[in-house]
Amino acid sequence: MVQPKKGFVYLVGAGPGRADLITLRGAELIRVADCILCDKLANPALLELARPDAEIVHVPKRIGPGSVTQEQINQTLVAKALEGKTVVRLKGGDPCIFGRVTEEVVALNEAGVGFEIVPGVTAAIAASEYTGIMLTDRRYSSQVAFITGREADGKEDSNIDWEVLARFPGTLVFYMGIGVLGRIAERLMACGRAAETPAALVANATLPTQRVVRASLNEIVETCRAERIEPPALIIIGAAAEGDSELDWFMKQPLFGKTIVTTRDTAGNAEFAKKILDRGGNPVAFSTIAIQPLTDSNEFLRVLTHLGDYDWVIFTSPNGVRIFFEAMAALGKDARVFASKRLATLGVKTAATLAQYGIKADFVPTVFTGRELGRQLVAIANLNGKKVLSLRSELATNDLLEVLETGGAIVQDVPLYTAVPKTGDVEALRRQIEDGQIDWLTFASPSAARNFFDAIPPDAVNAGRAKVASIGPVTSEQLNKLGVRVDLTAVEYTTDGLLDAIEAVERGDGS
Repeated sequence: MVQPKKGFVYLVGAGPGRADLITLRGAELIRVADCILCDKLANPALLELARPDAEIVHVPKRIGPGSVTQEQINQTLVAKALEGKTVVRLKGGDPCIFGRVTEEVVALNEAGVGFEIVPGVTAAIAASEYTGIMLTDRRYSSQVAFITGREADGKEDSNIDWEVLARFPGTLVFYMGIGVLGRIAERLMACGRAAETPAALVANATLPTQRVVRASLNEIVETCRAERIEPPALIIIGAAAEGDSELDWFMKQPLFGKTIVTTRDTAGNAEFAKKILDRGGNPVAFSTIAIQPLTDSNEFLRVLTHLGDYDWVIFTSPNGVRIFFEAMAALGKDARVFASKRLATLGVKTAATLAQYGIKADFVPTVFTGRELGRQLVAIANLNGKKVLSLRSELATNDLLEVLETGGAIVQDVPLYTAVPKTGDVEALRRQIEDGQIDWLTFASPSAARNFFDAIPPDAVNAGRAKVASIGPVTSEQLNKLGVRVDLTAVEYTTDGLLDAIEAVERGDGS
């Protein structure tokens, strides 16, 4: 008789907010899990690591519709494990810091289910390190205490000793205390804590929407009410709460808090969003195109049989390189198809993608446009009578081909892919633009610009505060044809160059 597979549960700390602050162990387990039970405080971006067939169960413990009880979570964990599944319980911060993990592991133990606890970065540590509020410093605090602002429901006697906390010589950090901030301040002052004691609230720690509010203990409630601070937020009380602006590296970043819309395809938006996050910005993905391979066309398949006839092969985008080699893999071929060919790429990013397949580009122009690629290649290579294969988007302009042919090359242009229109939540983004919630709209291709403004009228953008940033002159030309005000055209025609240019404007040394 075949024994059923025995399930296992991993209780994983999702970290304080930013998806990339999860531990390596936690990320590995998300990738292999059959089922993931996800807290509301866990960054949804972490679920992008999950297998496509993984079961995702959202378990928000909040007041109102859709919330679940701890007992329901315990039962679900046991049930999924007993089905033989590898289960990840994804908990915000660290599982064991006010995360009720004890109740979950007790339930698993009683059911005979194995488990492992995977630590995470708890919110207090992250809030400190992302604000310049050092919870411990030998000048003013050699101790720190973590306290829950919300004790168990129905509990008559509190475990919190307010008199001890009022006399505590270090830093106090309250979790889940926004709703009872007034009570916390009153109890501490009633037990002898000075009214002028510094206090701070850190909301959305580590995220581009992070906010810090400071006031004295007797004024913090009114200050937070005026600033409309909402959970999740931490309360920090003590000398540390004054912070040090020189240590606040995160909120000093040029793009901190700037909301930047990306308009590429889904994969391109994800890559671009990470770069924006790394610079402190708040990315909003709005896919305008979907990449559709054309490698099953007769034209492409015929070219493959004659690759040996070409002197040069040109790739103009990372998408083209990836799609080409995916087609090669499906046909049982690899990089050896280019054994005797010379290859050129439009930019360093395309060259880097080519290098991932073991091929070094023979030529990369210094300016990343089709016209410059053609001009510079003609200048360094004798292309007269030479056969050149161009593998690129069906929607690309003819600038490259015209320059190559003028230089005497015999050019075969074969489309590897096309971009088909795709739009996200148009009305939601339009409201954000009209309400002044968007700082920058970015465009990395003419097709992205066309599809975006097919969905959202140019007037809605031109009349608002959102600035328009273009990756290069070809895209800017398309935006101008559409009647769109272009506030910035990148000097370096890459997403990094685009962000550099936006940063320069935000610092006040660009235009």
